[in-house]
Amino acid sequence: MQTEIMTPNELKKFDPVFGQLSFDNHEQIVFCNDKDTGLKAIIGIHNTVLGPALGGTRMWQYNSEWEALNDVLRLSRGMTFKSAVTGLNLGGGKAVIIGNAKTQKTPELMLRFGEFVHSLSGRYITAEDVGMETKDMDLVRTVTPFVTGISEEIGGSGNPSPITAYGVFMGMKAAAKFAYGSDVLEDKVVYVQGIGNVGEALVENLTNEGAKIYISDINRERLEEVRDKYSVTIYEGNNLYAEKMDIYAPCALGATVNDETINQITAKVIAGAANNQLADENKHGMLLREKGIVYAPDFLINAGGIINVYAELENYGRQEIIRKTENIYNTTLEILTNAEAGNMTTHQAALAVAQARIDSRKKEK
Repeated sequence: MQTEIMTPNELKKFDPVFGQLSFDNHEQIVFCNDKDTGLKAIIGIHNTVLGPALGGTRMWQYNSEWEALNDVLRLSRGMTFKSAVTGLNLGGGKAVIIGNAKTQKTPELMLRFGEFVHSLSGRYITAEDVGMETKDMDLVRTVTPFVTGISEEIGGSGNPSPITAYGVFMGMKAAAKFAYGSDVLEDKVVYVQGIGNVGEALVENLTNEGAKIYISDINRERLEEVRDKYSVTIYEGNNLYAEKMDIYAPCALGATVNDETINQITAKVIAGAANNQLADENKHGMLLREKGIVYAPDFLINAGGIINVYAELENYGRQEIIRKTENIYNTTLEILTNAEAGNMTTHQAALAVAQARIDSRKKEK
C-alpha cells in the first residue's frame, strides 16, 4: 500500500498553530469569537517568566486568519524581548482583532473583547496599538482592570505614542553616534515611512533637532497635514529604499527590510518604530551587518510605549517614564558595541541580553 506524501501547504492544515513558522513555544493562544458583535480576535501569550504578558491590541483587515495568527505570534514574541531588554518585569503578549477599525469597530465589540481579556485573569494585560485609541482602552477598562494606556483623567498614562517616538528618537541618536561618530541629527537626511501617531511624534522630535525630513504614507491627506505642520517634504517617488539618505525610519508595518529592499537601501542607519522590521531576523540581520548598515533593534528602541503604560502598574510618574525612555540611548549603544565585539548582528546582541534576563529569572523560580 502506497503512503500519500503531503506537501508543506497541506501539512499546515493539520498544524495551524504549533506548525506556524512564527510559533516560538508560546504559552497560550486564545481564539475569541462572538457572533452578536462580529468579534474575531486572537490573543497570544508568548512568555510570562518575568511577569504578566503585556501588549497592545491591533485591529487590522487581515487577508486571512492565517495571516492574523502569524502577526499575533510574531508581535507577542517581540513583546517578551522588548520588556526583558528594557528591564521591565513583564512578559510578552499581544492581541489582534480581525476587521476594519474605521468601519467595523463598535463599543459592543470592544466591550466583548474586554470580557475575553478579563477571562484570562491577568495573565494578559492589553493596551493600545494600530487601529486603537485611548478611548477604546477606556471602554475596555469598564469590564476589566487588565488594561493600560487609559486616559489620564481616569488615572492612566494616556496616549503612549509620544513616548514611543521619543524612545525611537533616543535609539536613533545612539545609532547615529555609533555610525557617524556624533549623535547630532542636524542636517541628517531622514526618511520616515509611516506617519501615524508615532511617526508624526518622531517627525516633531527630528524637526526640533534640525534634520532634513522626508515623509511617506499611504494616506495622502495625512501626509499633507504633517507636511504643513512641520514644514517637511513629502516623498513623491516610487522607490523610497533606493533614495540617498542617512537614516531610514520605518514606522508603519513590519518586514520592510526584506530580500527585495535590502540591496537598495543606502542609509547607514536603520532606526524606526515599526515592529518586526526584518523579514528574516537572522538572514537580513546578517546582510545588514555585511553591508555596514547600523540597525537599531526595533524591539529595543520602540519600547517607550510599554515603559509609559508600565507606569500604570508600578505607579511611577512622568519623570521616571522619561528617565527610563532616555536610557534607551545607553542600552542601544551598549548593544551596538556588544554586536561589533561579539561578531554578531545587533538583533542577536539585543536578543542575548533579553534572553539572559529571562533565563536568570527562571533559575530563581
